[in-house]
Amino acid sequence: MSGIFTKIIRGEIPSYKIAEDERFYAFLDINPVSKGHTLVVPKQETDYLFDLDPALLGDLMQFAQKVAKALRQAVTCKRVGVVVMGLEVPHAHIHLIPMNSEADIDFRKPKLKLTPEEFTALAGKITSGIK
Repeated sequence: MSGIFTKIIRGEIPSYKIAEDERFYAFLDINPVSKGHTLVVPKQETDYLFDLDPALLGDLMQFAQKVAKALRQAVTCKRVGVVVMGLEVPHAHIHLIPMNSEADIDFRKPKLKLTPEEFTALAGKITSGIK
């Protein structure tokens, strides 16, 4: 049975796509801890990030770097933080989180509430900056 991220990648569940290639998919987190919070996943279903083949893991980080650079241009922030938690969904993934302080990466704080229009506009702004 396919997990939620595979269903998102296949288009069976809608998402606010940021970037995609033949091996990776990036999309906005619908329960963001900060505006622009993006998930980057390999299309290959692997539960634990560090179980990925080393070359695939390296390529995932290079893909994420492109997304992070576009994210930083689209959302006012000092940095884009990278978080690997991996317990909530059994599919390897990283969180790219725009931040101005370490408090911006606190997953215990209330999540932001954005409208579909805000998500769509934000996704378009980030996507337009990917090179």
